[in-house]
Amino acid sequence: MHSFTRRQPKALAGIALAATAVLALSACSSSGGAADESGEITLTYSTWQGQDEAMADIADAFTDEHPNVTIDIQVTPYKEYFTKLQTAATGGSASDVFWMNGPNFQLYASNGQLAPLDGDALDPADYPKGLVDLYTYDGKLYGAPKDFDTVAVWYNKELFDAAGVAYPAAGWTWDDFTATAAKLTDPAKGQFGVAASQFGQENYYDSIAQAGGEVISADGTKSGYGSPEALAGIELWTDLIAAGSSPTAQQMTDTSPEDMFLSGKVAMFQNGSWAGGTYAANPDIADKIDVAPLPAGSEGNQSVIHGLSNVVNAKSAHLDIAKEFAAFASGEQAAKIQADTGTAIPAFNGTQQAWIDAVPQYDLQVYIDAVKTAVPYPVSRNTSAWTSIESEILSQVWSGAVTPEAGLKDLAEKMQAALDAEQE
Repeated sequence: MHSFTRRQPKALAGIALAATAVLALSACSSSGGAADESGEITLTYSTWQGQDEAMADIADAFTDEHPNVTIDIQVTPYKEYFTKLQTAATGGSASDVFWMNGPNFQLYASNGQLAPLDGDALDPADYPKGLVDLYTYDGKLYGAPKDFDTVAVWYNKELFDAAGVAYPAAGWTWDDFTATAAKLTDPAKGQFGVAASQFGQENYYDSIAQAGGEVISADGTKSGYGSPEALAGIELWTDLIAAGSSPTAQQMTDTSPEDMFLSGKVAMFQNGSWAGGTYAANPDIADKIDVAPLPAGSEGNQSVIHGLSNVVNAKSAHLDIAKEFAAFASGEQAAKIQADTGTAIPAFNGTQQAWIDAVPQYDLQVYIDAVKTAVPYPVSRNTSAWTSIESEILSQVWSGAVTPEAGLKDLAEKMQAALDAEQE
């Protein structure tokens, strides 16, 4: 059986852990141990809202096989989730199993808060390599991949038809992308071809990879922003703003890029796979749009891949059954349950078709196809220490206050200093 401990959901906004969390977490990282698992057991399972029904069904499926186990699902609004998790982990009261994202993963893994899952009924070959890499630390897998998201280009068919422009298709390039954006820009109507959003995952993380660059080295110790390839990935977007094919940074601050797209003022908008269900449920836009693969730069049309994982509290009093539940909640049966809701792409290989079928009017296969060349979301031991720098400097670049060259030089130096501090 399962029970819910639910806090009142609110509008979502991302948060990052403060750098001071490193010391707080490391101060409370002793390991738990396996207890007698034959009696009545209650496992706590922390999630954030949006997938409550699927998580309840997954918990029920597990407890059907383990009738002595109760799963207490503790739901927190996302914008509060990692603050509460940090407090709980510091005080030794974190849930037995909980959701983890990429930006915060290494902070917990490096401070001994998570139990390794290698060899615990979990085969890494069952999941996209990019996700396995994302949740591996010091050669050990700590996160059981639960779902994933990739990025593609949403476009307004009505605006394309009115301009007599062909819809985006597989194999298109940056040149095609910028030319299409120009054709779909109509200043008299206040219409733009594309929104050059200052979003990492949905925009410039992808384009930097497409140019052959990287935001951060594979070992998470070196900034990639000082390279010519990173500059090219950033200039794809700033050049679109300079050409008038995209709203300015100020315009996208006044009205969100997504709202501009949904209101028909922007013809193309890059967004993650989470958008399909939301767009399909919006009667104002549902029948007017579709989705296409990302355009290719000089090195391909890579998308960043991100996703959640189920992790186990290293101090759990029920470590063995907690590991078993984490593996189950990321396994094939759970993936099929999750896919049927259409809320997120299940990570378990071969179970994604139900997610596609849940929103059949769009070509959502493009998100699955993107996995083949996807690159992991850029993270380090304390990701928030440098993403705050990244956001501040790139805001100046997007606004035109500094040139891309000067901004990226400054960003590379300051990000490297933050990364060096992580190693001390």
